Amino acid sequence: MSKPAAKRFQPPAIDKLPEDIRTRILAVQEKSGFVPNVFLTLAYRPDEFRAFFAYHDALMEKDSGLTKAEREMIVVATSAANQCHYCVIAHGAILRVRAKNPVIADQIAVNYRKADITPRQRAMLDFAMKVSRAANEVSEADFAEVAGQGFSEDDIWDIAAISAFFALSNRLANVTAMRPNDEFYMMGRLPKQD
Repeated sequence: MSKPAAKRFQPPAIDKLPEDIRTRILAVQEKSGFVPNVFLTLAYRPDEFRAFFAYHDALMEKDSGLTKAEREMIVVATSAANQCHYCVIAHGAILRVRAKNPVIADQIAVNYRKADITPRQRAMLDFAMKVSRAANEVSEADFAEVAGQGFSEDDIWDIAAISAFFALSNRLANVTAMRPNDEFYMMGRLPKQD
């Protein structure tokens, strides 16, 4: 018997979902070999599913001054601070794959200040954490610090937006008791077998 995607708010079966959502979920399954539980859980509310993934893709998939691995670093660090089991495990797996580093996600999740990252990435995560935990305290000094590491205004917006977006995601994952898929735990830890 398979485990439910989340303990609360169960979506309909995939074959009962709207066509566009079903198509997206099946494409993800084709690419990854499984359906990440976030897709199943958020399908409970189709309009919100569409809005969530549109904003997710706009933030996480574009080319900019942040690498895709750096974007995932933001997710892992802020999700750990927000105690989001699902996002730390799922995005930790994605970070390991994108960074081609089997230990970086664990380091960042436990204490990014001790992780093997660059000073630039440390400034990025300091800013992201402030946005996540105390956005009302963000000051010009914080902007100067992150800009001093070579981040553009658009990069700083991206850091803040990723942090804010995943604060929403973390809260939904916690409220629904979303479970990380077992597949995420080992992903990116060992070299792929050919």
